[in-house]
Amino acid sequence: MNIAERLDEVRCRITEAASRSGRPADAVQLVAVSKTVPASVVAEAYAAGQRDFGENRLQELLGKKTLMPTDCRWHLIGPLQRNKVRKALTAGLRLIHAVERMEIATAISRIAAEISSEPVQVLLEVNIDGEASKHGFSASELKGMWEELVQLPMLDIQGLMCIPSPVEKAEFARPAFAALRTLAEDLRQRGPLSLPVLSMGMSSDFEVAIEEGATHVRVGSLIFGARSYPQTN
Repeated sequence: MNIAERLDEVRCRITEAASRSGRPADAVQLVAVSKTVPASVVAEAYAAGQRDFGENRLQELLGKKTLMPTDCRWHLIGPLQRNKVRKALTAGLRLIHAVERMEIATAISRIAAEISSEPVQVLLEVNIDGEASKHGFSASELKGMWEELVQLPMLDIQGLMCIPSPVEKAEFARPAFAALRTLAEDLRQRGPLSLPVLSMGMSSDFEVAIEEGATHVRVGSLIFGARSYPQTN
């Protein structure tokens, strides 16, 4: 299949999963993860109607952004280093998905106040499984820091994001997705934010994530094919 056909298949699967969760297809935003993919290939997805693209690394995102049409919507889905916050905030990003600690949240709010009059739309990354190797707030940390986070004046917290532990079957990721949804519900009760966004689910498990309430799914290999990463010694 070519990229247009792969996109159609993913969109059909999103529609079916959304229906199972009692929602319309347009309640779920497909973010095509284009990391390591040349801009010429990303352009094929654009030609097939895709407009939202996700990159893990800011530098790679900026390089492709200059080569792609201006109506592309760029999502930074990887961790943001503090020394790159200013560059990220001037890049015209649609959404920063992975604010994973208080230091970054504070830096975004502070630098945004210096360079913009508009708050920055972000998601807070949650280490939902408590993996030592993963980025993100633990659920308990996030609850403990919630009042401080929501008082950051230039941080527009849209919702939560997670990357569950690898599992053999997509169904095994369901508890992690349900836990993120439950955490968002708890934080909504605390106020004052509505937290409309849940960014969860990738190529291997996005349908289960949608069934558990995902509003944004980050799908790469099903659209662009398997990644080939450079060998390191």
